[in-house]
Amino acid sequence: MIIKDVLCPFCGCLCDDLAVEVEDNKVVDVKHACKIGASKIKGHDRIKAPMMRDDKNGEFREVSYDEAINESAKILANSKRPLLYGWASGVCEMMKKGVLLNEEVGGIIDNTASVCHGPSALGVHEKGLPTGTLGQFSNRADVVVFWGCNPVQAHPRHMSRYSVFAKGFFANKGRRSRKVVVFDVRKTDTANLADDYIQVNPGEDYMVLSALRAIVADKADVVPETVGGVPKEKLVEVAEVMKGAKFGIVYFGMGLTQSRGKYKNIDNAVSLITELNAHGKHSIIPMRGHYNVTGFGQVCAWETGFVNAVDMSRGIPYYNPGETCSNDLLMREEIDAAFVIAGDAGAHFPAQSIARMGKVPVIQVDPFHNPTTEMANIVIPTKVSGVELEGTAYRMDAVSLRMRKLVDVDFPSDEEVLDKIIAKVREIKGASS
Repeated sequence: MIIKDVLCPFCGCLCDDLAVEVEDNKVVDVKHACKIGASKIKGHDRIKAPMMRDDKNGEFREVSYDEAINESAKILANSKRPLLYGWASGVCEMMKKGVLLNEEVGGIIDNTASVCHGPSALGVHEKGLPTGTLGQFSNRADVVVFWGCNPVQAHPRHMSRYSVFAKGFFANKGRRSRKVVVFDVRKTDTANLADDYIQVNPGEDYMVLSALRAIVADKADVVPETVGGVPKEKLVEVAEVMKGAKFGIVYFGMGLTQSRGKYKNIDNAVSLITELNAHGKHSIIPMRGHYNVTGFGQVCAWETGFVNAVDMSRGIPYYNPGETCSNDLLMREEIDAAFVIAGDAGAHFPAQSIARMGKVPVIQVDPFHNPTTEMANIVIPTKVSGVELEGTAYRMDAVSLRMRKLVDVDFPSDEEVLDKIIAKVREIKGASS
């Protein structure tokens, strides 16, 4: 059986044109996907059963789902300051349950954006976001700028589907319809495909953005001969290209969000787009990583008023990045339990944070074995969203799409596990009150 128009549960592109061949309730082939997306849909390194780490020898032993869930609920219910982290590789329906669990235990719920595009949210708080959809950009953009991102490696089908090579209504010649510019600290594979590559000194993106703003505002005379390692004449040339665009789009990544300046870089980039809109139509969009990291921001904002790093210890939502983000809490050794779901703290947190997380009980809910598994005390395997479970996900441009179920498995869903943990937490807290 060939199932068409399948969504890919890998990156923020959320490609929706896959064709998946299923035989005897097993995925045997995936067409149109990138290699990473196809690998995930076919399945790899699955955790076969719930496990708990033995207190004596430190080795895992298989347990029942009820035992793993009940022990997880005890840890969370008795914790004074638990961290609930991840939430990027699951569907929106389970995220809503996660916010509810956080309310029940009075913890801090944070997602992978805190080490990725969290600063983007702060920049948007400051200046808003003149943006649009990937469909608009693929159909209209004649100038495409990638700043601090490398979609060739991180979003393999982005350039072919949405940005550079896609043929659109007003860009019907595909690549020949567009001017492509890359700003980055090193020459990436994406830069090799660009018409113009501008190498920026590490940590000096803010100055380059400010210089471009001055040039766009006809104040080139105040710009030094070199800014951030870029000659003034090159900045003037690029500014003219951007000003001359009928429709310009800037895609930005962690090269802006996680370098010197952080959210102020995004503030400045948005200001540049606003000023370019006096000359033509321009938009800007973050290159979100996990396929539904955008969805968590949407769900968390509906439920709490904030996009991530929400502290419920006061009984009301409290949000203060720099204080309530995962690594801030870990560096101050504030948390006494960690619940990691649909994310991989072990692979992406700094070594010092990992060392401090290793001092507290760690619960992992995930279909796949990953570095977090190595430090977990309890591991609960679940269904793979978009393969074994249907649900809602948000593309990087905040367009919601419905993921499909392809095969049947005996694993529970994230939502089912969260429902049982919530019920058990309420039972424990009710008995102790």
